[in-house]
Amino acid sequence: MFENLDLSGIHEENARTLVQMLLNQIEELSTDLRQARMTIQQLRDEINLLKGEQSKPDIKANAPQPDANTDHSSEKERRNPRIRHKNSKKASIVIDREDIATVNKEVLPADAVFKGHVDVVIQDISLHTDNVLFHKEVYYSPSQHKTYLAVLPAGYEGQFGPSLKALIRTLYFGSQVTEPKILEFVGHIGIQISPGQISNMLIKNQEGFHAESSAVFEAGLRSSPYQHIDDTSTRVDGQNQNCHIVCNPVYTAFRTQPHKDRLTILDVLRNGRPRIFLMNTEAMSYLEGLSLSKITRQTLQSWQDGSVLNEIAFIERLNADLPDLPYQQRKTIVDAAAVAAYHAETGFPSIETLICDDAPQFNWLANSMGLCWIHEGRHYKKLMPVVALHREILNDFLKRFWEFYDRLLDYREQPTKEAAIKLEAEFGQLFSTQTGYNELDKRIAKTLAKKEALLLILKHPELPLHNNPAELGARFRVRKRDISFGPRTEDGKNAWDTFMTLAATCKKLDISFYEYIRDRITKAESIPPLAELIQKRAKELNLGWSYLPA
Repeated sequence: MFENLDLSGIHEENARTLVQMLLNQIEELSTDLRQARMTIQQLRDEINLLKGEQSKPDIKANAPQPDANTDHSSEKERRNPRIRHKNSKKASIVIDREDIATVNKEVLPADAVFKGHVDVVIQDISLHTDNVLFHKEVYYSPSQHKTYLAVLPAGYEGQFGPSLKALIRTLYFGSQVTEPKILEFVGHIGIQISPGQISNMLIKNQEGFHAESSAVFEAGLRSSPYQHIDDTSTRVDGQNQNCHIVCNPVYTAFRTQPHKDRLTILDVLRNGRPRIFLMNTEAMSYLEGLSLSKITRQTLQSWQDGSVLNEIAFIERLNADLPDLPYQQRKTIVDAAAVAAYHAETGFPSIETLICDDAPQFNWLANSMGLCWIHEGRHYKKLMPVVALHREILNDFLKRFWEFYDRLLDYREQPTKEAAIKLEAEFGQLFSTQTGYNELDKRIAKTLAKKEALLLILKHPELPLHNNPAELGARFRVRKRDISFGPRTEDGKNAWDTFMTLAATCKKLDISFYEYIRDRITKAESIPPLAELIQKRAKELNLGWSYLPA
């Protein structure tokens, strides 16, 4: 009965208002019913598990239904069809050898004349062992009572050579192949190696790679004033932890930590250096909205002597001067002092703009925050109106939403002051819309409240409108997690973070991860330090040009 409902056809204003209220009530009750059903099913599953039975199986449909509301992606709405042109692959193919394919002269007629060659490039690969028996020279000096033994070339330490070591790391971290499958693969080639040797090769004695991963992260933080950040859950020895992804166009860094609160994210952004704390004017400004007692506020103000304290000293001071603080107040004070110290720190890069979702732990960390339009669009996609009129209203608003997004993309290509003023006005007009569909109107009001973060691009046109780079990094980790579950030791966790950082960064720098690993193992040094390449590429891309002084 609601399919063809048109409120404009109800001429009596009170009746129209009443019908509109009833329709919104239907939406609220439908939402409550959906949530109640989900809760009931979760409770049933938990009861079944406690009884030793199985929960309801998660069986996926063969194909998505036309009216399914489970897809919150906005790819279809935000992307306009583009004509794609395939690039020639031949230009990038390295020719290793040349050969001539001859015509069987017996089939040629007597008057056949040679007209040259037709070139055809064939790509192939050779997989075979290259086992070496080294005859190490031994000398003995009777006068010094000392034996001199020849040293093997770099990369041949242990029982395996540099190519195999590089291949195993590339398969595991770059191509996300499991250890058993790597064992099976190299066994087909003829390599005799045990599962334990493969595991040790992946996680043990990686100090050089850990150091370069750390240098990559610091160089990445210095390479531009803006950074993307996201996180995804991961397991370490069966315990839930969080992998934090920080990136920009020239690098991607992975750091796994037990938590994802503000202090943990600061630890990540400071590359794991010891925590420091500073109570100053900035820290006090973060506490303005906190309901502190007069004595507490005066005590904190008395700490503003410019002293930077380590974690032990700061906690001891907090315990001595303010022993009875409630947990939340104490946590906020600690966070404020840590952020203030981070911003006052010299010699290490702090982030000017953080591109992220609107999770509260990201607040305060950067001078400005750029929110992701794709995340914002997902909130609207999650609305599931049951009334046809509301579905029509939602679809119409989403069309306007993505049309405005397209205009922001156009602005990035040709930014002007006049266009920025016009777009800011359009934003205010669009997100002040009152549709009569209450849930949508509430969502629109929330978007309006994020105006500064969503329109930061008007001030800095080079900023991306979305957080996809960090989400792609998270997806890289999720695929690894799904395939290999998770590391079981601290060495394994560090190796996952280090080599995934190096693999993802090599990809952004157009470097073969395999060649990079082999270069480092053999100490050939034909590939410069990645930190140097990051700085060079960032300069070429002119990242953060709008942040430079005019």
